[in-house]
Amino acid sequence: MSKHDNSLSRFRTVVAAALIELDSRREEINDLNVFPVADGDTGDNMVRTLQSVVTELDRLIEKQGEGSLDSVGRAEIVDAVTNAALLGGRGNSGVILSQLIHGAAEVMIDDDKPVDALMLAQAMNRASEQARRSVNEPREGTILTVMDDMAKSLLALVDEGAPVLPDDVDETTQNAALATSLEAAVSEGDASVRRGPDLLPELNEFGVTADAGGYGLVVIFAGIVAALKDGVVPDVQRHTAPREKPRPASHASSTFQYCVNFAVVGEGLDREAFIPELERLGDSLMVVDSRTGSVLRVHVHSNDRAAVEALFEGKGEIRDIEVADMFAQIDARTRRLRDARSLVLAVVAGDSMKALFELDTSVVVLDGGPSLNPSTEEILDAIHAAPVEEIVLLTGSRNVTPAALKAAELSGRLVEVVETGTVQEGLAILHHHYTASSAADNAASLRAALSSVTAGGVAPAEKDDPQGRYSTGDAVGFVEGELVGWGEPEAALAGVLAALPTEAEIVTLLEGSTSPFGSGLKASVQARFPEVELLNVDHPGWWLLLAVE
Repeated sequence: MSKHDNSLSRFRTVVAAALIELDSRREEINDLNVFPVADGDTGDNMVRTLQSVVTELDRLIEKQGEGSLDSVGRAEIVDAVTNAALLGGRGNSGVILSQLIHGAAEVMIDDDKPVDALMLAQAMNRASEQARRSVNEPREGTILTVMDDMAKSLLALVDEGAPVLPDDVDETTQNAALATSLEAAVSEGDASVRRGPDLLPELNEFGVTADAGGYGLVVIFAGIVAALKDGVVPDVQRHTAPREKPRPASHASSTFQYCVNFAVVGEGLDREAFIPELERLGDSLMVVDSRTGSVLRVHVHSNDRAAVEALFEGKGEIRDIEVADMFAQIDARTRRLRDARSLVLAVVAGDSMKALFELDTSVVVLDGGPSLNPSTEEILDAIHAAPVEEIVLLTGSRNVTPAALKAAELSGRLVEVVETGTVQEGLAILHHHYTASSAADNAASLRAALSSVTAGGVAPAEKDDPQGRYSTGDAVGFVEGELVGWGEPEAALAGVLAALPTEAEIVTLLEGSTSPFGSGLKASVQARFPEVELLNVDHPGWWLLLAVE
């Protein structure tokens, strides 16, 4: 936060974007949650922490109107935001996240220069230091390691000559520079998360491929990048938890049943004074304080909540007491993973399309390559890698159907092949799949939904038309595989729109990075169809894909 972050509303937009992205992967993060206890609430706790910050920003905006951060008072904002994060933090992950927010805010409040790669690196370092001080026994491979690695990546950018922004930098330039720096940090954070199982044995014991908190942190920063880049979210690898695995006897907090969280509000609260007695009563201890020493956030795993609370009697007002039965949470997480009866296996092409499909946690993806033509063996391997016995396979192209049918036959599992002629058809019908239903029932549901979907697209012509209608590189438009428009991109698009069913209610546009259509694409489609969703996603050989329902 500097004088260049010219409004509370802008700051709120960034935090809210992080919250939206985090919330979209909340259940996935919950299912990865095995350390320090497999209680399946990391996503919930991190979301609640950010929600608390957004609520506090809304309060400040209402109080000050649309004023700049300086007009409100930057110190007031940092105190308000860090206290909100601290009061809203729940569980290990939420409280650590609150300390990351605290540490980062301290750096940004002390510097009156525009936020650049160096300030971000300093902020992350301070955030990591603050978070490590709050954890009784820091472990590598967790959110702490991920934050350290992201900070180091930013320092490397500075060493390599990342630009120092002038004091009078405009908002657009600053956003672009921030996005570039944070994209590099997200990429390193993504890699750090994948290294987690090598550093934290408990992840391997449970068969998960990522620490939930570290993964959640990277997702948060991906959301921030999206806010700076008009909604373009950087790729972050998704992680799937195994359906069921026994809890190791050596796992942390195996002897304590309750996760106790509360805040203490008072004056001159000394966190160190409470730690010895809390350690006697439980483990997984975190006691963190605010900048002013007026708030403590306490988190401990214990069997005696009354004794924990009694330590703070007369020291201040105890607020927001929450006690969670971790044994029940572990059982619920296990049931949630086990009870997924069927999943979708979608054949797609390219990383960005893969990431789009994986936003639905009931989907696993096979990248069929640029030609969208995987072998029977590749499909068979993907079927066997899925964590369920019943699968609905969306082909994404009719060329995939023969190999898909053969793989289904050889798999030894219940596999229903639903022939989608295009990837956008599969995307349009995903919401008709229900994990608790059988593959057979889901296949029937998806095929019924498919009958009301029409697919089309615009692409550059790969060769000259024998009839002379277009040349190589010209735009060609198709609907349901039939050529309906050609020539300039706008003409090809007009042909596509004219060929779509007039009764269509929803249009989904998937626009590639090399698209020749400008910023008016969505408006031109909305002129004919009232409900239009535009997503930025690449598919080999196409400028634009669309599906109407």
